[in-house]
Amino acid sequence: MNNQETPRALLDNIRQLIELARSQVHRAVNTAMVQTYWNIGRLIVEDEQQGQRRAAYGKQQLQQLADELTAEFGKGFDISNLRNMRRFFQAFPIQDAVRPELSWTHYRVLLSIDNLIAREWYQQEAIDQNWSARALERQIHVLYYERLLSSKDKYSVSKEAAEKTKALTNPAKDYLRDPYVLDFLDLPSGHYLEGDLEQGLIDNLQHFLLELGKGFAFVARQQRISTADQDFYIDLVFYNFKLKCFLLIDLKLGKLAHQDVGQMDSYIRIYDQVKKSDDDNPTIGLILCSQKSEAVVKYSVLTDSNQMFAAKYLPYLPTEEELKRELERERGLVESQIYVNADKAQALHNHSDSLPSVNEEGLA
Repeated sequence: MNNQETPRALLDNIRQLIELARSQVHRAVNTAMVQTYWNIGRLIVEDEQQGQRRAAYGKQQLQQLADELTAEFGKGFDISNLRNMRRFFQAFPIQDAVRPELSWTHYRVLLSIDNLIAREWYQQEAIDQNWSARALERQIHVLYYERLLSSKDKYSVSKEAAEKTKALTNPAKDYLRDPYVLDFLDLPSGHYLEGDLEQGLIDNLQHFLLELGKGFAFVARQQRISTADQDFYIDLVFYNFKLKCFLLIDLKLGKLAHQDVGQMDSYIRIYDQVKKSDDDNPTIGLILCSQKSEAVVKYSVLTDSNQMFAAKYLPYLPTEEELKRELERERGLVESQIYVNADKAQALHNHSDSLPSVNEEGLA
């Protein structure tokens, strides 16, 4: 092994260790969150069961508890969420039944199911089939369990469910990060142009490829794509050999704007027509900006797109305090999305209640 290969091999080995550690930390945090919420629900239920007098003013007490916890720990502990934790314990009163393979999002969706047998079945299927929370929500919405019970052709039902669930997965999202740390660029504080950022990434291409992650290869800088009446130039183009698709990167200083999203949407559509071959998967686009706008993300095609993403870049390694603030911000966004998804699941379940029930005599 020559001297040039040694640093790259060392970096690859270290990066694998870091990615493994991140994955382990994510699982540990998820398990701790689920167990904590279960225990909070248990304490609330046990406190309410101390007597009729306490039960009579339980609602007022829960609001007071929510106010105090929210003031100290944030909005994740408002009265609505405390009620969900209480329901979580009531739905899964035996702690061993709370499986670490599932996230809090999964359990929020499972709480929408009143039928105990159906809830346990969906829980086990989500584990066995490695369903995302969104896939689980979809299966509940289409009454997968009830259809299996009533159908004589269970294979067709299972096959259809597997195909629809697969369509909900988004492998591209697993390969992209947020934020990207570009401390290797050594950019001047607050005084640089998009061209400086682009040139810095090209000059430090090996570092940037490592930051992008597995399977990426550099294709072009300022690549021209043309329509019948106009030329466009894409800042950076990469190809991912695992995803088998092109990645277009648009560099932006400042805050993400709606016109940035529209521009990337056009780039992707044109690239799929003029550059992508039949063997390639659909092109994905990444808007890399110094400041994300959650409003733009929420109220644009970024919300549901499987091909377009936005991420923040940090021009320097964050301090411990900055990292803490960033983690708290991300946690708040994740938790708010959890509650939105759960509310949707509840609405879907309420809708399913109005559908005809399965006739016991029709069971296969």
